[in-house]
Amino acid sequence: MAEVARPSFTELESGNEDTQEGKYLTFHMGDEDYGIEIRFVTEIIGIQRITEVPDMPCFIKGVINLRGKVIPVMDVRARFNLPPRDYDERTCIIVVQLNTTSVGLVVDKVNEVADIPPQNIEPPPRTNAGNSTEYIEGMGKMGDRVKILLNVGKLLYDSDLEQIEL
Repeated sequence: MAEVARPSFTELESGNEDTQEGKYLTFHMGDEDYGIEIRFVTEIIGIQRITEVPDMPCFIKGVINLRGKVIPVMDVRARFNLPPRDYDERTCIIVVQLNTTSVGLVVDKVNEVADIPPQNIEPPPRTNAGNSTEYIEGMGKMGDRVKILLNVGKLLYDSDLEQIEL
């Protein structure tokens, strides 16, 4: 399998929150582009063997061993009820950390680190679909494109995920 070029985060490793403000790691799933705040991202790794764990929600694919630490892996496609797709050389696991919890997010393809200033972010559209937009923090405008910005906390924590020790 060919090595996939991934964004470098060395400029963000200083830990300075100000350098991370308005920066989002963007990725592609299905027909849409999404983004998560860069401050939650610890690394991006290629897809690897995922050990299935019985009795988990359908979107928790299992766990991986990441340098001696076992972390759960969520298939974001399954989380959003998108049709399944075979993993390929562009499929990545975005490792995010919220408080002391690390979780891997399987996405179709990582795009870039994008600057989206707060004035270019609008609230998500209101729908009657119930919780379908609960994971959406806002809609980031980039030129003539729109990125769906996700709320990592709501993506990781809800009643479905209480059964795994995050």
